[in-house]
Amino acid sequence: MKHVAAFLLLTLAGNESPSAADVKGVLSSVGIDADEERLTKLISELEGKNLQELISEGTTKLASVPSGGAGAAAAAPAAAAGGDAPAEAPKEEEKEESDEDMGFGLFD
Repeated sequence: MKHVAAFLLLTLAGNESPSAADVKGVLSSVGIDADEERLTKLISELEGKNLQELISEGTTKLASVPSGGAGAAAAAPAAAAGGDAPAEAPKEEEKEESDEDMGFGLFD
């Protein structure tokens, strides 16, 4: 993701076709080392493509992915059974509280 983010920043800054050296420069400016293999793959995959068109295509594909919850589907069989059955309250699972922080804290 860091390579893609750097590539996008360069593109937004006006660089139509950022090179691997450009992406490395952005990453090194914030103290991150670039992964050569991933960077090479990213540059080769995006070479000669319009970034705005890629984002538009990706948005269209994401819109077709089902993202609804299963709550309505689970309620449908109860309603189809005639609706006379009393509604069951969902069972709450007991959670065990633990004082262990697995060796690190949230704000360490």
